[in-house]
Amino acid sequence: MNKLIGKNCLITGTNRGLGNVILEEFAEEGCSIIWAHARKKDIDFEENVKEISHKFQVDIRPIYFDLTEYTEMKDCIVTEIMKNKLSVDVLVNNAGVAHGGYFRATPVKDIEKIFDVNLFSVMNLTQLIAKFMFKNRRGSIINISSIAGIDLDIGNCAYGLSKAALISLTTVMAKEFTPYGIRVNSVAPGLLETDMAKEMKEKAYQEMISHSLMKRLGKPKEVAKVVTFLASDDASFISGQTIRVDGGTE
Repeated sequence: MNKLIGKNCLITGTNRGLGNVILEEFAEEGCSIIWAHARKKDIDFEENVKEISHKFQVDIRPIYFDLTEYTEMKDCIVTEIMKNKLSVDVLVNNAGVAHGGYFRATPVKDIEKIFDVNLFSVMNLTQLIAKFMFKNRRGSIINISSIAGIDLDIGNCAYGLSKAALISLTTVMAKEFTPYGIRVNSVAPGLLETDMAKEMKEKAYQEMISHSLMKRLGKPKEVAKVVTFLASDDASFISGQTIRVDGGTE
């Protein structure tokens, strides 16, 4: 318990699903400050943040920006972090959007929109946050990818490709950042008990479960615990890795 005491963390996409569970797990592990990102203000989200903050007695600060709007993102980061002279020890690039469809039936402009959120926004945000980490010569960056980015298949022309690119970006950043004390890893979950699973077509849903050796969906908390491990000093000798959390995939 309390693996993250003394660390300040920024987690994107915390308003629902896996991101919200990661937020709670980080709070339980005792982070000093957690910036909980969402795209826009929401009363239910803010109430949830207050409940988690009170439950674990940690400082959670909602932070709002559209990941695809660089100027908005930069202004928010500068105002919240730089002007307050705060450090960021951990960045979790969790926010992402799903997509499925045949390549021949998917307009390239739709693929570009998926890449804007799942890859390019990660690049932009990481460049902003990495400045603080390089200054302090320490940090941990965790990118939330997917097994869809590893086991590429029909229908993965946008989501799967964007996650594959994110895994490659993780490798590139790790080689550049690690000599300066900044570890970079990614986590590749299988299908989880989240809204994304509910939105899948029944055939694709059943097929993914059938490929899991455990024959079940993953629990978001099972992924969140891997993320907190990578964020902690317990993972001090791990960088440039992509860890599958998929129940074993055939």
